[in-house]
Amino acid sequence: MNTTIARPNPLIRCALLYRRGVSYLRSAVLLVIRLAWGWELYLSGYRHLTHFQNTVDAFKGWHVPMPAASVAISGTTEMVGGLLIMAGLGARFISLPLFFNFCVAYATASIDSLRQFAFGGQYLPTRRYDAGRLSALEAIINDDAFPFLVTSLLMLAFGAGKVSLDHLIAKWWFPKSEELPPREPRVVGSTPS
Repeated sequence: MNTTIARPNPLIRCALLYRRGVSYLRSAVLLVIRLAWGWELYLSGYRHLTHFQNTVDAFKGWHVPMPAASVAISGTTEMVGGLLIMAGLGARFISLPLFFNFCVAYATASIDSLRQFAFGGQYLPTRRYDAGRLSALEAIINDDAFPFLVTSLLMLAFGAGKVSLDHLIAKWWFPKSEELPPREPRVVGSTPS
């Protein structure tokens, strides 16, 4: 009878400790992103609404349908969305209209970047970008809407984190005793009953 106890691989142990330690940064990073880009979202919406006629004229130049209504909807979505993201309240819910808002921004104001990325060629101004898809990708990333689009995707995917009103409400509304039981592990190759 062999009574030798196997020692865990030290590299695996270090990797697991590292992963556990780094996972504590998740909420802090989400907080910084929420505060920085939530504030920028709020300011963008505020500027849309306080400089209404100038923004309507810009939307007309981009051929946005119903420019006045679009400015009001976009500005309100950005302003309210920025406040909610900063507070971490309903972050996953508000991220969907924000994501749609910035997809519309790309489809209207940055349509040449999308065309050049999709089809190649030269749709963008030659003084700033070369022909081809990589230049179009650079233009897409350099667009003012890009950080907002990424922020809305991050909030949708990860939520607001533990330093948020969402987390406090979830702790209060769903105490540990009311959580769902963990799922039974499924054996590979077996059929569900």
